[in-house]
Amino acid sequence: MTNNVWFITGSARGMGVDIATAALAAGHSVVATARDAANVTAALGEHDNLLPVSLDITNPAAARAAADAAVDRFGRIDVLVNNAGNFYAGYFENISETQLRAQMETNFFGPLNVTRAILPMMRTQRSGQVITVTSAAGLMGQEFVAAYAASKFALEGWMESLRFDVAPFGISTMAVEPGFFRTELLVEGSSTIWPELEIEDYAERTAQTIAAWKGMNGLQGGDPKKLAQALVTLSDSGDLPLRFLAGADVMGGVEQNLATIQGQIDAHRDLSASLNFDA
Repeated sequence: MTNNVWFITGSARGMGVDIATAALAAGHSVVATARDAANVTAALGEHDNLLPVSLDITNPAAARAAADAAVDRFGRIDVLVNNAGNFYAGYFENISETQLRAQMETNFFGPLNVTRAILPMMRTQRSGQVITVTSAAGLMGQEFVAAYAASKFALEGWMESLRFDVAPFGISTMAVEPGFFRTELLVEGSSTIWPELEIEDYAERTAQTIAAWKGMNGLQGGDPKKLAQALVTLSDSGDLPLRFLAGADVMGGVEQNLATIQGQIDAHRDLSASLNFDA
């Protein structure tokens, strides 16, 4: 098995720690990034094949510097995992413009910054993998996730299109759509930010939803260690799927959503087909 160099964002906590741990255990080298590299070391410890790097993914210059540090240490980057992100929860009108823009900066433009910094190296190598963690909310709109779903839907469209750009250079792409996994995503003050604005019409539903989501933390069905191992297995296979739906819950939800979409197509098939110019 080839010893690949993995570059993983958001590696100081949550799923990023498990992905880095699984990649190291499989014999790969890992560049593990977080806003503070010291937190990476605290989470992962010392390892000969581990390079902790400080990186704010919203800063393009920092992304380029982190990519350069990776190449200086290991000579190449074979697998990029865009994992870092956060969650601005709430109904659309309760989420301030500042919050919504911050959501897009981190969850959408952040991965773009990092990928833009690393793709030139992969093109030179004529090989590489770009793996981006999106969400079930990137395929299905849900209640209380207007900003988050918007950022993840944007990632899905970008990734689906990016594959055409980079395939001629031997670079493959995969979007990963996790369902509910037992990570720190729902930990208040960690990765989840509640809405800033208060609107009376939404007050009761907001309070109920926040209470329900807080109660869910630590009870999610998905095992992040198993997901991390699955990503290493898929990467090592050399045959990435365009999408990897991670978890029985997201598979069931997407299958139901596809059936709904098919029903909507069938319900208006004749009207849709009638929209061409008359011959």
